[in-house]
Amino acid sequence: MSNPRIAVLLGDPSGVGPEMAVKLLARARNRQQADILLIADGAALASGQSIAGESLDVLRVDHLDAVRYEPGRITLLDCDGLEGQPPVLGESNEASGRASMRALDLAIDAVSAGQAGAIVFAPLNKHSLRLGGLAQEDELRHLQERFGVRSFTSEFNLTGALWTSRVTSHIPLKDVAAHITGEGVCDAVRLIDAALRRAGIARPRIAVSGLNPHAGDGGSIGMEEIEIIAPAVQSLRAEGLDARGPYSPDTVFIGARRGDVDAVVSMYHDQGQIAMKLMGFEKGVTLHGGLPVPVATSASGSAFDIAGRGIAQIDGLQEAFDLCVRMAATR
Repeated sequence: MSNPRIAVLLGDPSGVGPEMAVKLLARARNRQQADILLIADGAALASGQSIAGESLDVLRVDHLDAVRYEPGRITLLDCDGLEGQPPVLGESNEASGRASMRALDLAIDAVSAGQAGAIVFAPLNKHSLRLGGLAQEDELRHLQERFGVRSFTSEFNLTGALWTSRVTSHIPLKDVAAHITGEGVCDAVRLIDAALRRAGIARPRIAVSGLNPHAGDGGSIGMEEIEIIAPAVQSLRAEGLDARGPYSPDTVFIGARRGDVDAVVSMYHDQGQIAMKLMGFEKGVTLHGGLPVPVATSASGSAFDIAGRGIAQIDGLQEAFDLCVRMAATR
């Protein structure tokens, strides 16, 4: 069987992404288990190689139509996002945002052209992306729009065997309650249930978090659990899904960490992210669910404070790469 084709991106050129991607691709086993299309700005790649102390063996191509793969070698498509200038390390800036957007769009084009079956990117920076032209709330919504996906999408966060998704994502906290709907809860649960089944879990056990402290305390601290979340859980159970809850947000991850469930659906970004990162920040993975191909990155951020020091760890990025290889191989 042929290797899965994985497009790899450097992430934000001003952060730790380039050095992380170089360290990832310097590992021989990664080059052996996948055909790798590295979409990178040349100056950012040179910076990453210098910081990581590695020199990658690459087969350079000028455009997507020229992409070809050789066993064990990396195919490099230069996205020329920085226009020949070295990246400014340690800060958000428009140039790095443009380069990130350019690489992301080329990766989407590579998928559409059949040149890649998954996308793995080193950490991006959302502020830089917006400076560089991102019009949506985050890169997932940009991917969704570019791929023409109209159904529900969500970030999945993985730490070991535990998965999470959420009903709302990158919106202000003051807007969360208004965006919690029964349809949204059902969509989030159905999406992660389907993904877990594809990952080999025959009947996923999914805990649904409440929105309010103590899951509303019977309505004394909010009615969303009674009026929206609990009815959605009952509807999902009637469909045959093993959905449970709503559980108190401050205790749901205690049972999840113990292995009582396979996934937790939270109501907003930090409700799940804080717990997951405390349980395994270094090895955490973010998977964009609902897209036509696997798209994943490490749970860590662009880490401007340590950019250029060569100390960024890649455990999470390696987990993301391995996950995309497995998922792309079974499609």
